[in-house]
Amino acid sequence: MADIKALGDQLVELTVKEVTELASYLKETYGIEPAAAAVVAGPAAGGAAGGAVAEAKTNFDVVLKAPGANKLQIVKLVKELTGLGLKEAKDLVDGAPKTIKEGLPKDEAENLKKQLTEAGAEVELK
Repeated sequence: MADIKALGDQLVELTVKEVTELASYLKETYGIEPAAAAVVAGPAAGGAAGGAVAEAKTNFDVVLKAPGANKLQIVKLVKELTGLGLKEAKDLVDGAPKTIKEGLPKDEAENLKKQLTEAGAEVELK
């Protein structure tokens, strides 16, 4: 493993742009949410980037990217989870990618994502 002190020194020297690129890379490559990059952003990155990263970690949108093979099951689950009528739930699933719920706390968003993923849907948190 790399020398921790050297790695820490490199992280502190990052510019705001580099922190943003690092957060995107970690999310796309390893599934690490940008909120974890708040530690990286720290005081060296400045208030704007640190604030944007911190804000992203408190509320999440659950986006149905694709219903998968079990479309009927996903429609029923979306209906149950959202309180929508059957037609509205079907329209939402048919129109994927669509946001199912917005502004959820992380634990609620993760739970919703888990339920949909287990049913076979492709889901993303934003």
